[in-house]
Amino acid sequence: MKLRVLGCSGGVGNALRTTSLLIDDDILIDAGSGVGELSLEELRKIRHVFLTHSHLDHFSFLPLLVDSIFPSISEAVVVHAQPVTLEALKTHVFNWVIWPDFSQLPSPANPVMRYASLLPGDIIELAGRCIEMIKVQHIVPGVGYRVECASGAFAFSGDTTTNDNLWQVLNARERLDLLLVEAAFSNADEGLSRKAGHYTPRLLAEDLKKLKHSPAIHISHTKPGQEDLILRECREA
Repeated sequence: MKLRVLGCSGGVGNALRTTSLLIDDDILIDAGSGVGELSLEELRKIRHVFLTHSHLDHFSFLPLLVDSIFPSISEAVVVHAQPVTLEALKTHVFNWVIWPDFSQLPSPANPVMRYASLLPGDIIELAGRCIEMIKVQHIVPGVGYRVECASGAFAFSGDTTTNDNLWQVLNARERLDLLLVEAAFSNADEGLSRKAGHYTPRLLAEDLKKLKHSPAIHISHTKPGQEDLILRECREA
């Protein structure tokens, strides 16, 4: 299993890209502006998109992805997410006002995109890769994902603040080699962080004490311009 981080920033500017992870060459976790790093040939290989929640920075390039590959693929891209997230996409994005409803194009019987509901605890197996949805705590209903294959396992927190479920689920699994976890705000902004449903380095350090595994840890979703401060506070925590 190959993991390529296309984007992991909390914003844009210069080389910053918002969240999108590419697994091998056919699966995306989130579809933020990092998707724009892929060539058209690479975009055509995407078969599955797993969304963590309904915020724009995590799906903003999904409409453009589907539109770009529309003329050249014969198999639908499957968008996996919680029902509430899928409903937000249907109501507010793929509604013929903001963007065409590609779940109906070129025809309802043979669309270029289709929706697949998942619930926390569900596990999907795709060509030897098991992808598990894990409930987390965000300002809107959010999830993370754990992905495992024969060669290893990693987890991605999505957007979240202090919670128990993420760590309980990860502890219940035998293996965790890599953890991608957010820390969006610096410690000075803890009040705002809690309201927005994000970690600070201090809050994250407290929650990491709940984790029984010892994976490599990488920090995501840092606010533009605060990366050095947040990463320094993570190291000091």
